Amino acid sequence: MSDYCIQLINPNTCQAMTEKMARAAREAAPADTRILAVNPQEGVPSIEGHFDEAVAVTGVLQQIAAGRQQGVDGHIIACFGDPGLRAARELATAPVVGIAEAAMHMATLVATKFSIVTTLPRTVIIARHLLQQYGFSDHCASVRTIELPVLALEEQEAVAREETRRQCLEAIKHDHCGAIVLGCGGMAGIARELTRETGVPVIDGVSAAVRLVGSLAALGLTTSKHGDLAYPLKKPLTGMFAGLNPF
Repeated sequence: MSDYCIQLINPNTCQAMTEKMARAAREAAPADTRILAVNPQEGVPSIEGHFDEAVAVTGVLQQIAAGRQQGVDGHIIACFGDPGLRAARELATAPVVGIAEAAMHMATLVATKFSIVTTLPRTVIIARHLLQQYGFSDHCASVRTIELPVLALEEQEAVAREETRRQCLEAIKHDHCGAIVLGCGGMAGIARELTRETGVPVIDGVSAAVRLVGSLAALGLTTSKHGDLAYPLKKPLTGMFAGLNPF
């Protein structure tokens, strides 16, 4: 039996969130898969907008480069905005999966329509942009928010969980969805409970990504290096970016 190592990258600097997502990932992973959970040392403590994503991307790429050197079998970008996903696929040798794309794919396999429950209202447009980019707009019944910031998932865990549950039930009742996608990596670990409580499949992107990356690794599939996802063109990188040069 082959052993696999999947690198789980939390793009923000919140160590508690990294540990929470690592627990969910390990619970979802098969016995032959090891989860290497990391986060950048510098950047933003939470990602809740375009600016935060832009700041976080360099840290994501640094972790991708480190994982590549360590010989991991796959990478997960564990933020629902999938920050830096395409750039990471250029840089990586192993497959790279974002938790938003993974969750949306899984949702379409178990329901005709799904709803997303995310954090702040400002992230709704980001979620809708991803739906369009990934080709899932017609599958999404609604994008709802719990109107709490990302770090409230750690600091006000009980309140955030109850509001997430409430929004899931509202989506099922009013938006006629058949599944729920949890729209934040910090919601990892509650999907199975919510599935039991709501009666519909509730999908956590971290767990979904673990299984998708593991499947790609087991099938020997990596990101295509023909076309736009080929390795970055060879050129000198300076300053803080020097370590990203794959050559």
